[in-house]
Amino acid sequence: MAASGGGVAQQAELRRIEGNACFKKARLGAAIDCYTEASTHPTSHRPASAIALCPDVAVYWMNRALCHFRRKEWAKVEEDSRRALALDDTLDKGHYLLGGALLDKEEFALAIKEFEKALNLLKSSSSTDEMAEDIWQVLAKAKYLDWEKHSTERVWRIQSLKKACESALQEHHFLSGTLAEDSDGSSNEYAEQIKLLSEVFGKATLADTPVDVPDYLCCQITFEIFRDPVITPSGVTYERAVLLEHLNKVGNFDPVTREPLKEHQLVPNLAIKEAVQAYLKEHSWAYRLNC
Repeated sequence: MAASGGGVAQQAELRRIEGNACFKKARLGAAIDCYTEASTHPTSHRPASAIALCPDVAVYWMNRALCHFRRKEWAKVEEDSRRALALDDTLDKGHYLLGGALLDKEEFALAIKEFEKALNLLKSSSSTDEMAEDIWQVLAKAKYLDWEKHSTERVWRIQSLKKACESALQEHHFLSGTLAEDSDGSSNEYAEQIKLLSEVFGKATLADTPVDVPDYLCCQITFEIFRDPVITPSGVTYERAVLLEHLNKVGNFDPVTREPLKEHQLVPNLAIKEAVQAYLKEHSWAYRLNC
């Protein structure tokens, strides 16, 4: 007689728990067997897998995707995470895993969207800060790689256009007889125009030229660009996670001013956070500092 719906669900959950135990022991193959449909053969006497029993439960697909993630089997990660998200689009880990698969495919823009979805979902969940840090790191990497890809293309196009303009300008002055310097040795119109052209194209590449990030946008402890800046009663701004670590491990005082300091006294520095976001939007190369 067929098992009841409740019995099937209970058996599937037991297989999930078994898979989780295997995963914690790094027995990824065994964990996949517990989660996957492929582990069950019609004539097999082995227990059915969680997915075979309840294919409409998103977490089973996500757990299997996580196993493939650990193995760096990116095509399988993408397939399983998409199946999980089709069932439940609120899974932050699902978006994180899908983002990782897309990042491996160098589909940077799509990976960025998935990582950002994961971070936004974390804001309304009880997930740990460790996961938020992991997602931020891969998001920063994806944004930097996306900038690098498009920057290389932009610089190549700009340099090609610059050479074409210089050639056209040279031809124009050659045909008009104004290519040579003036008789008194001073620069002529052609030289001035070449100089101006170089200045114009130089400015066009400024946004793609890495420079030092302004000090006020960086934490005084890590010297990295802020992600979650907080300000102390002393008026000094720090990265929240780094300052909390200092308070917990070193002592309850401001690292710079040495004034007494408790966690409840920290206030988000929204002005600096907005300034950082605006800076990163215009200078995506700066994400490399944090990845």
